[in-house]
Amino acid sequence: SITPHKVTRARPLTPEERQENRALASTRLRVEHVIRRLKIFRVLKDVYRHRRRRFALRVNLIAAVCNHTIAGTA
Repeated sequence: SITPHKVTRARPLTPEERQENRALASTRLRVEHVIRRLKIFRVLKDVYRHRRRRFALRVNLIAAVCNHTIAGTA
């Protein structure tokens, strides 16, 4: 995994490191929002109580709905 650059008293961040941290935070924010959308459907949040063989299908369908919504075509 990619971790952000850390600042210390002895060594402040360079402008390049600060820019990399911002890019990483932006990407992480998008990923967290997608995970939040998936949790709204409660498939990833709660215990799945249906047939296991249909779990992947349902997660894929919910992911497709989320992608459709994010794309703005819903």
